[in-house]
Amino acid sequence: MPLPSSSFAILGAGLMGRLLAVELARQGHRVDIYDAGGPGAEQSAATVAAAMLAPLAESAITEPGVVRMGHHALTRWPQLLAGLAEPVYFQQEGTLIVWHRQDAAEASRLTRQLEANQQKVPELPALQKLDSAGLAQAEPALAQRFAQGLYLPGEGQLDNRQLLAALVVEMQRLAVRTHWNTPQTPEAFRPGTPGQPDWVLDCRGLGARADWSALRGVRGEVVRIHAPDVTLQRPTRLVHPRYPIYVAPKQDHLFVIGATEIESDDLSPASVRSTLELLSAVYAVHPGFAEGRVLELATQCRPTLPDNLPAIRQPRPGVLEINGLYRHGFMIAPAMLDVALEVLNTGQSELSPRFDLALELEPAASATGAVAAPACA
Repeated sequence: MPLPSSSFAILGAGLMGRLLAVELARQGHRVDIYDAGGPGAEQSAATVAAAMLAPLAESAITEPGVVRMGHHALTRWPQLLAGLAEPVYFQQEGTLIVWHRQDAAEASRLTRQLEANQQKVPELPALQKLDSAGLAQAEPALAQRFAQGLYLPGEGQLDNRQLLAALVVEMQRLAVRTHWNTPQTPEAFRPGTPGQPDWVLDCRGLGARADWSALRGVRGEVVRIHAPDVTLQRPTRLVHPRYPIYVAPKQDHLFVIGATEIESDDLSPASVRSTLELLSAVYAVHPGFAEGRVLELATQCRPTLPDNLPAIRQPRPGVLEINGLYRHGFMIAPAMLDVALEVLNTGQSELSPRFDLALELEPAASATGAVAAPACA
């Protein structure tokens, strides 16, 4: 039987908040979304991201459950993007990993680690080892720079800023009531009482620290470069003695480059040291970057829980908190979306054990409202 429509107040209009607003509104529910900033999402970690969908590549630094979330996303993102009125750049041409000769030992260690991780998540395609000829075929622009590499088939990326803008258009089309520059907290609502929403969904990221004290910020820095002399077919990662550097090519020779990860919630501009390291490393990947133009050097902090894993919890009836997406926001957001929709519908989730996702729920999570079940891949 179709379930009655419900009303939702979503706090935070970053990636998760916008995805939830669109999916719930499509199902016929009344949705209000509140954010401390504007529709440009300038304060959101999702704005400063490469939006790579790379579960096997990220397995070097995360747990199998997150890797399975990333694999889930590779099927779900095309479905989610297909429903948007505005186009969003999406690519699924795999990930390339390269290294200089002096870093061959670190590359061998990484290869062994990725092969072991692939065995833990066998649904992932196996990595392919490339010699110089294979590398030249996969990425001609790098043929003269590197003698070997790894190719991780099936991995992808999207344009984060195009997506955030397209979700705003979709919210307008679906009559989601947007409240920009209007920060709110769960305490401002009494779900299920007259005149109040049935559910409050807290997706504020670091803005929720007052209510979720375990949250911390992990700082990241990225450079956006327009380099007409560089053509890369897919996201490329450089094995580096200190940290892995990624180069994510977007449309029209725009590249997002990053690597730094600092245990700090400092939002000051990037340091000279990290800027020099990023630019020197990207020049070592392709000399054409020397004539590129630096469009933006941005910093942001990702909301992170002590175990670096995401979680969903229900602190009181009618309030659901979704947080801790860390550096994997775009890679795991579809899985988090589908789990949240299951919880809202049934009070539990069949997907969460597959993802090893921490759920802290009230016994009757769906007592104050319910939504239609998600179309999971």
